[in-house]
This record gives sequence, C-alpha cells and structure tokens, in this order.
Amino acid sequence: MSLRRVNVAILVLLAVAFLIIVQRNLLNLNDFLRSENPDAVPGMILPFESEFSPELRPDLVRTGEKIPVVITAAEERLGAVVAAMNSVYHNSKANIVFNIVTMNDTVDHLKVWMTQLNNVKHKIIIFEPQLLNGKITKNPQKLDSVKPLTFARFYMPAFIPDAEKAIYLDDDIIVQGDIQELFDTSLKSGHAAAFSDDCDSASAKGIVRGAGNQNNYIGFLDFKKEAIKKLGMRANTCSFNPGVIVANLTEWKRQNITNQLEHWMELNAQEDLYSKTLAESITTPPLLIVFYKHHSSIDPMWHVRHLGATGAGNRYSPQFVKAAKLLHWNGHYKPWSRTSSFTEVWDKWYIQDPMRKFHPVRKHAGDK
Repeated sequence: MSLRRVNVAILVLLAVAFLIIVQRNLLNLNDFLRSENPDAVPGMILPFESEFSPELRPDLVRTGEKIPVVITAAEERLGAVVAAMNSVYHNSKANIVFNIVTMNDTVDHLKVWMTQLNNVKHKIIIFEPQLLNGKITKNPQKLDSVKPLTFARFYMPAFIPDAEKAIYLDDDIIVQGDIQELFDTSLKSGHAAAFSDDCDSASAKGIVRGAGNQNNYIGFLDFKKEAIKKLGMRANTCSFNPGVIVANLTEWKRQNITNQLEHWMELNAQEDLYSKTLAESITTPPLLIVFYKHHSSIDPMWHVRHLGATGAGNRYSPQFVKAAKLLHWNGHYKPWSRTSSFTEVWDKWYIQDPMRKFHPVRKHAGDK
C-alpha cells in the first residue's frame, strides 16, 4: 500500500513538473513573439501583422535605406489608400515600407486587396479606438465627425519604434514625384516634424481664403478660452496642414510629442478649445499648439492641396497639376466621387477592389 502511495506521489510530482515546464515554455514563447513584433504597444490588438508580404519576389525586392511611410486604411476608403500606395511605389525605386494602420474589422479586406500590389513591402497595424478614451469629445453632434484613425499620426513612434525618421500621408493623396526626395527633407535642429505652411504653399493663393478654409490659427482655435490665451500664441500665425508630415521620430520621442498632443486632446474634451468654425480635421488644432513656431517646412510642390475644394478645377491648370510632386484632395470632394476635380489623375493609380465592395463614382455622358 505504501508503495502505491509513493508511486502516486511520484506521478503527482511529475505532473506538477510537467505543468511548470509547459508554463515556462509558453512564457518564453510569448516573449519571443513580442521580440519578433517589437511594434506591439499599448492600444494595439495582438496578434497584428508585422511581417512583410510573403509573396515578394526576391529578384524584385528593393534594398538600401528604408523609407517608412505611415498611412491609414479606413474600410470605406480602402480604394484611396491603395491608389495612394500604388502611386508612391511606382514613382520611386527607393526601399519603401508601408505601415498601414487600420481597424480590426478591415484587416481581411485589406489583405486581399494588398495581393494586387505586387512586391510592395508593408505591415498592417491594428488601431484600438480605446486608446482615445477621454481624449475626444462626447458631444453627440460632433461625435459623428470623429474618425479614430485620423489620430494615428500622433502615435507614429509607437508603430515603428526602430525608425528614426518617417513620412505620414493622408489617404486622399497621389504622389507623382520620387518619395525619396520628400524623405530627404531637411529638418532644423530640435524640430520633430516638417509640414507645409498654409500661407506659403503653392496651393494657397486664391483657395485657402475661400469659405470653409483656414490659413491661420484663429480658424482652428478659440482664442477666447483661457487655456489658449495663456499660451501667448498670435491668432494670425500661419497654420499648416498635417496631411503630409516628415517626422524626426528620435526628436519626437525626446520631446514626448505624443504625450503633449494627448494632453491637448483631453483638455479640449473638457473645455472645448477648438474654433466653432473649424472646417478641417480635428487633428489639426493640437498639432498647431504643440508645433507652434517649432517645425520645419516641406517644399510646397510636395503638398499641393485643396483639390477637394469647390472650384479647384478652375484654379489649377493641368500643367500645374502635372508638375506637382504630391496632390492632396483635402476638402469635401474626393477623387473617387462624382464631383471631384482631376479624377483622371487619381484613376491612373486606382486598382479595382478584388472583393468588389469599393466602387468609385463617375459621371456618365448623360449626367448633367
């Protein structure tokens, strides 16, 4: 009887030892996965895609300095991001890596569409909206205009922690120049980002002063609010457009830019600091505050914008549009919609949706 008890005790000990080994192996595996996915940060759902497309042909893989490009992919605008990436990739021979930030329920559709972009290096990063809790307004009248992915640009260092420099692009753009040139934009010492100023841009004259467009700080911020007054900013300071950003991520992290942006988001949620006439993206005001007179400039031809504004087709000549390095359809009218200008430029880079969910709207001969 005592021998049986000994055997049982031995079996129990062996079972316990086995469970301990299994637990340790699982912990080691978890550590390994995190080391293989160093981009995993709070606010992101795991597992997320971090490997390059497995269908890259070795003989076509680009080498050299990596150019990280961050771009967002909303389900209803997937056609836009695909066209944008297609234009970037085929107008350059640089080693471009697209970091595509999207929502969890868009991943499958995006992955299918990405099979149409042959040999394009990319990874898919899933954005968790809970990251914005307490940082955006709860006003139901304004909540509909809040798109979580529009804030992804604030978190670039978290998505690509090993990168020292990166480019952020809005999805409603087409690139006609070599993205290497934009990446080589020189940033002044101590500057974490470069933007295109609204007053000095090639697209400013005759457009940004139109109804619904702003070109100075008072168009974005409520200078009657005490928190804004205390900053001592000049209301007539020229604003900038954050649809294209060249970021020094080393400096961004050193200055805790993300934390600063979150602070102003939270304060606005509490005190409503933004201008009541705000027509542009709600991501612009906190950027204007944090980068007030402390940012570098992008070549104006690398951010020709307002193509989505009323009458853009009458203000831009076809020759000017052709010469532009980057076109931005910011504004109400998008190049995949019926009423936009210069849709033929965007159409050149659009790749049809293999799942047939996204359909550009075009005028027909019989339309008035």
